[in-house]
Amino acid sequence: MRPTLLLALPLLLALQACSDTGGRPVDGALAFKKCASCHAVGPNASGAFGPQLNGLFGRRAGSTTDYAYSDAMKRSGIVWDDATLAAFLRAPHDVVPGTRMRFWGIGDEREIAALLAHLRTYQDVR
Repeated sequence: MRPTLLLALPLLLALQACSDTGGRPVDGALAFKKCASCHAVGPNASGAFGPQLNGLFGRRAGSTTDYAYSDAMKRSGIVWDDATLAAFLRAPHDVVPGTRMRFWGIGDEREIAALLAHLRTYQDVR
């Protein structure tokens, strides 16, 4: 085996592992298109048909002031992190019975990982 290939192999394996489990923000931007009819992200994001999603990780569910959340969401006690967001994206009505979110869920784990990676790029945007 050529020395250049031997040096590149660990990097290629690491990149493959990241893409299989961690999700890529660029793929998440595509996945977010199905969310964008209700949710916004970015410097000028505000609540409209759904809450804005800037700074979502570590935020208590139902806590932004620019959106009228359901009582179920406000009482859920959820603090959004990778696990709670992934579960909610899989089955919103199972995680928060009574939520007003009209979305049936995402069954593709790679799509969820990519979407979470995309949302994380807006963590410091307020």
